[in-house]
Amino acid sequence: MNNFLNEHFLLQTETAKYLYHEHAKNLPIIDYHNHLPPQEIAENKIFQNITQVWLYGDHYKWRAMRTNGINEAFITGRDTSDYQKFEKWAYTVPYTMRNPLYHWTHLELQRYFGINTLLNESTGKEVYETASAMLQSAEFSTQGLLAKMKVEVVCTTDDPIDSLEHHVAFKKNFPDSSLKLLPTFRPDKAMNADDATAFKSYVDALEKAVNGSINNFQNFIEALKARHDYFHSLGCRLSDHGLETIYAEDFTIKDLEGIFYRLRKGEKVNNEENLKFKSGMLHILAVMDADKGWTQQFHIGAIRNNNARLLRLIGADCGADSIGDFDVARGMSKFFNKLESEGKLAKTIIYNLNPAWNDVYATMIGNFQDGSIPGKIQFGSGWWFLDQKDGMEKQMNSLSNMGLLSRFIGMLTDSRSFLSFPRHEYFRRILCNLIGKDVENGELPNDKLWLGQMVENISYYNAKNYFKF
Repeated sequence: MNNFLNEHFLLQTETAKYLYHEHAKNLPIIDYHNHLPPQEIAENKIFQNITQVWLYGDHYKWRAMRTNGINEAFITGRDTSDYQKFEKWAYTVPYTMRNPLYHWTHLELQRYFGINTLLNESTGKEVYETASAMLQSAEFSTQGLLAKMKVEVVCTTDDPIDSLEHHVAFKKNFPDSSLKLLPTFRPDKAMNADDATAFKSYVDALEKAVNGSINNFQNFIEALKARHDYFHSLGCRLSDHGLETIYAEDFTIKDLEGIFYRLRKGEKVNNEENLKFKSGMLHILAVMDADKGWTQQFHIGAIRNNNARLLRLIGADCGADSIGDFDVARGMSKFFNKLESEGKLAKTIIYNLNPAWNDVYATMIGNFQDGSIPGKIQFGSGWWFLDQKDGMEKQMNSLSNMGLLSRFIGMLTDSRSFLSFPRHEYFRRILCNLIGKDVENGELPNDKLWLGQMVENISYYNAKNYFKF
């Protein structure tokens, strides 16, 4: 029997052990999509305790705690202490066995703090005090935590109206840093016609960001283009969209002008108009990306904010989202095909949230590879509910069967936590185990030189060469 989380964790064959320890383990990390707050990186923040860095904003843990019967006061409440919240998480951890949270929790305790103790109700105080004391040293500042994991690039997720002042401050205050902190253009609110009042308020905010008036659709696109240019000037090379599905309704610019005119006044539009507006905006934004040589990302398939009570009490991203079952194939095909026919299909990453659609995504990317660069259109790594062992294996198996796993750009954290970077290790171990089992089953040759290079590429070099940050 193997001990829990030993050096060969998840590595079930000698080949897997060799590939991980000799080729994957020590590579740097390019985290090209996450939700880390740039202000905390720019200020090199030091956390006062482990709750602040570990439980604040982590809706994965919040969901588990609610499921375990923990009162919301001890999850997101304002009248309970950080230690009280940690106590309830420590109590919950043993109940998370076979959920990836159990692995991640103990990997993070080991990798950052050297704590090998299993976290539970009886060990919670010791773990809290040990980790919290360590966090108060400069070595465990936000930049220190990233350095511990050999993180080279962090791409945050930023709205077009964001000032990016913290990205500017980081460049100014840490000009010799080995870390690259780069923004990502996330214009979801600029195409969301679901709520006319919210859209009107957003356009008002965009006016302030560009210091100009937005009275018509042309003004609106010009303002977004100006922000797109500004993001580019600060090193942004990625956009990102969080969508239920790819919108690809037929539209004309005249259609969009009329719909925008009504939205600008705060008037509600019907569903047909809503979908047409989203489709038009998605296309226009994709063309912007192509013109600048950016990579566009599409995170597809979440049903968000299912629980109205939690949305009202806490807000979005509170742990009340789930996997959707939206029709994706026809819209995706139509959207990419139109861009391709116009010569405006940028490098693209599509992330799937419903495992039933893995093969659809894996085959869709093959339709639009054009030979210009390896793996121009990517099937992104297991995302959100699928960034666990089973989800990552299924994603890589679909990609292997339908495309080229060897050209895969690998893992990202998609996280709000500075302690989440062992997820890259988790991915690399799963990758090495997948390949190692095939070798020992005689399904792949024992070509250590090539397999080692393949593992290194997927873990690091493919992303480095793809993004060219």
